[in-house]
Amino acid sequence: MFGNLVKAVVDIEKEIMAIVGSEVIRALSWQEKGNKEYCTLAFKRAIELPDYTTEALNEKHRLKELKRLREALVDYFFADNSYGSTPEAWKNYFLAFNYAARFSVGRL
Repeated sequence: MFGNLVKAVVDIEKEIMAIVGSEVIRALSWQEKGNKEYCTLAFKRAIELPDYTTEALNEKHRLKELKRLREALVDYFFADNSYGSTPEAWKNYFLAFNYAARFSVGRL
């Protein structure tokens, strides 16, 4: 019984990261097309979910990961990209969550 609860929490986290990833990939697409306005709107949607999630979580290791994610995204899109992120790296990072989320609910 408890194992199913843990699995449900992990599945929700995969879904959250997949949703964030879809917005980040959308922002990257608009960035490549030179549409700064739409890129910014997609970025803001991508940042909202981790922000709301960090407010709801009390587990430090999960909070750290979401805060690091936010920091790296802001660095890439609106700062000097000191982490050296690339569009391909972001796509690979988030596509793994997309695959995991789909796999966990039997969509693959």
